[in-house]
Amino acid sequence: MSTPIENYRKMVEQPWGKIFYDVIFNQLKFSNDKRLKILDFGAGFCITAIHYGKNHDVTALEPNEEMYKLRFESDDYNLITRGFEYLKTVADNTYDFIFCHNVLEYVENKDEILGELKRVLKPGGRLSIIKHNLYGRVYGCAVLTDNPKAALDLLDEKPEDSMFGNRDVYTNEYLTDFFGNEMTLSELYGIRAFYGLSSNNEIKYTDEWYNSMLELETRVGTIDDFKKVSFFNHLIFTKN
Repeated sequence: MSTPIENYRKMVEQPWGKIFYDVIFNQLKFSNDKRLKILDFGAGFCITAIHYGKNHDVTALEPNEEMYKLRFESDDYNLITRGFEYLKTVADNTYDFIFCHNVLEYVENKDEILGELKRVLKPGGRLSIIKHNLYGRVYGCAVLTDNPKAALDLLDEKPEDSMFGNRDVYTNEYLTDFFGNEMTLSELYGIRAFYGLSSNNEIKYTDEWYNSMLELETRVGTIDDFKKVSFFNHLIFTKN
């Protein structure tokens, strides 16, 4: 029998898993004229690390043994099988760009981690945080999984279990309040406004669906009303 992480690994290769990353790549475009030093904190299966490692120097941190053993392997990034403790060994102002995608929901020491990520980021550098969004989660439970009870539990802020433990769907305001005047929220996007609401997976294997949905998600991810109900929010902070 497959483990939850093995099933998750299979899912990211399906159209409804791949589109998540393609939307991110559309939102995270930057010049390849200069090789940047990039940290992927909580790199998972290293999909993002591979994508940017082709043109930049990427360090992928992933302490979960099952995840890094199932990773997409490549010589384009440097894998370090450690997590928060590794950050403490990194010098100040080291990285031009840091990814922290769907990590903070599952840790208790958010403040410590964010403080270290801010410290190792260069002035003018950017920190990309992707996080679950409460209203999008409510839509997903009520519509995709036909589970209004779970949607009500989310609204009542009851703990939500996942393969990585309890999921804390924290707010965007927590991040902006934490960084204060030291980091500026320069960009805010939505991800998965629509593609996760339909259980008709057969159509998702067609190029017409995929290409049109990718364009739709990329466009509505910049519109405020759709950001509010997207499954994920993508916040990009710049270090002052």
